[in-house]
Amino acid sequence: MVDSPGRITLWGVEVFVATAEEGSISAAARRLGASPSAVSQQLTNLENALGATLLSRNARPVALTPAGDLFRRRASVMLNEAALARAELAMADMAQLTRFRLGMIEDFEADVTPALLTHLAAELPQCQFQLDTGASHTLFDQLEARALDVIVAAEMGAETDWVEVHPLLEEGFVVAAPKGMIDHSGDLAAQLQARPLVQYTTRHHMGRLLAAHLARQNLQLDHRFELDSYHAILALVAEGVGWTILTPLALHRARRFARDLDVFELPFAPLSRRISLFARRDSLQDMPAQVAGAMRDILQRQIIAPNVAAHPFMHDVLAAI
Repeated sequence: MVDSPGRITLWGVEVFVATAEEGSISAAARRLGASPSAVSQQLTNLENALGATLLSRNARPVALTPAGDLFRRRASVMLNEAALARAELAMADMAQLTRFRLGMIEDFEADVTPALLTHLAAELPQCQFQLDTGASHTLFDQLEARALDVIVAAEMGAETDWVEVHPLLEEGFVVAAPKGMIDHSGDLAAQLQARPLVQYTTRHHMGRLLAAHLARQNLQLDHRFELDSYHAILALVAEGVGWTILTPLALHRARRFARDLDVFELPFAPLSRRISLFARRDSLQDMPAQVAGAMRDILQRQIIAPNVAAHPFMHDVLAAI
């Protein structure tokens, strides 16, 4: 059903903001899960209702007119107020929440995510859940674009005043080497530097973090492979191609290779990253804190306890916050 021209609708405002931010009708349609024709019709209805042209649609990318630039500021306020209203109504009775959009880093997809969704499904019997998994930077973009309500991702160092942060897990980087390659009585660092490193890609934040850390220590490590898959990296290591530096979460996710690997504490200067839960500030009241609390319990059971049992040194490099 198409809304009657002459009436300003919240959906029309959301479509306008998405188009302005994405720079094209087709990109806005993908973000909103609508067809380009539906987006175009909503924009036309909104412009008719306001009696002003908001977008220069023939420009590439789509450009705001002076009227569109003025209305965009008002539109953001409208959407923020609508989000707050939804959150207040939902918080009045959490059991009545009808939609929850969660973004989760891929590290958690097999163990933590199913346990969390099972817990939330019991707490929110009327709720429909949408899950997106991906790299941390992608999830942050979706949160900023209001495509997700809550994300669990690695902290990336950028300070933002529009998010609330609930720390979940601190994990130090560790070394994985082929079974039997390393003489446990010898100098671990020297033995590693004499062999090739299978490196995590610097196209992602974690790879850049690791590369910068090694560079600060003037470590020139020979590497022929730069991959973006934990499974591919550890498969090569298990085959004896070289060794790698990854996080305990990465090892846990690709644990089918565990019997072919030896795992060691990083013999260079320590390096760690923090996984946190993020939400738009004040948009869901105390729900993010509740979800974070459930997450910490799940992480302790599903991630920390089994990894510390397998590698006792991880007691010092893997901990819930």
